Amino acid sequence: MLFTVFTPTFNRAHTLQRVYDSLCQQSLQDFEWLIIDDGSSDNTDRLVRSWISDTDFPIRYVKQENSGKHVATNKAAKLAEGLLFLIADSDDAFPPDALQIFHESWISIPEENRPYFTGVTGLCANENGQIIGDLYPISPFDSTPAESFFKYGIQGEKWGFHRTDVICKFPFPEPLGFKFVSEGITWNAIGREYKTRYINKIVRYYFQDSGNQLTARSPMDTSPARIFYAMGLDGDIDYITVAPLMLFKIAAQGSRFSFHQKDSFRTQINRLTKWRARCIWLLAMPVGILLFLNDVLRFGRGN
Repeated sequence: MLFTVFTPTFNRAHTLQRVYDSLCQQSLQDFEWLIIDDGSSDNTDRLVRSWISDTDFPIRYVKQENSGKHVATNKAAKLAEGLLFLIADSDDAFPPDALQIFHESWISIPEENRPYFTGVTGLCANENGQIIGDLYPISPFDSTPAESFFKYGIQGEKWGFHRTDVICKFPFPEPLGFKFVSEGITWNAIGREYKTRYINKIVRYYFQDSGNQLTARSPMDTSPARIFYAMGLDGDIDYITVAPLMLFKIAAQGSRFSFHQKDSFRTQINRLTKWRARCIWLLAMPVGILLFLNDVLRFGRGN
């Protein structure tokens, strides 16, 4: 099987139809749809089971205790039967030729070079068809997530697949008590070993559904993720000469959230392993303190 299209979902029965309809319309039908339900309490189970009995492509449905998208992704990677692994969120839609575009772009990479690539990533558009985010400087553009962001300044929503064996090789961390782990941690880790082929073609339609937004969380809710800012800064510190301001902002945010968690100065610095990362974090700490104090004024101290 060529693709495993994986959808993590939590109480999204009202949007999941988009993914189903998009898959039914795909011109390339060599895929399975693997759904991992992260503890939904709506009618997701009944809806998916109605599709299983009424579709031409294989659908597998697994329900787990609410643990977060990162845990569901790790489980899906182990269960996947496709060679290529594509995460389609539960409110996504995509054009009928999305999988075809991905496949053609993948096989356009010379066979002898494919072991050095993890996958292909394309552009996203909003529901009106307007491209979200920056275009790549050329298409195709072979790079990594960190290089494209820090060196070329490419930002905005993008969508792509990875080789399943690579996803299995780089599982998401599963720290106890965390329901959210930034995908960037894993994508950047993969990018330190594999390249991605980027293309200027629309492969996904992005819908701004308020019920699925992380921006509604308070800083206190997101502050446990401060360890991932340290991991990111450590991993990407080699870009300090081309993107010092971007790395400074990462350190400032990490310090901000660390103060919410009552981490001492020493604890924050010892979380980093590279001396340049420690220097940037120290320089950014006053800004982190100001951001933290502003949060306290706006939201209160929290628990």
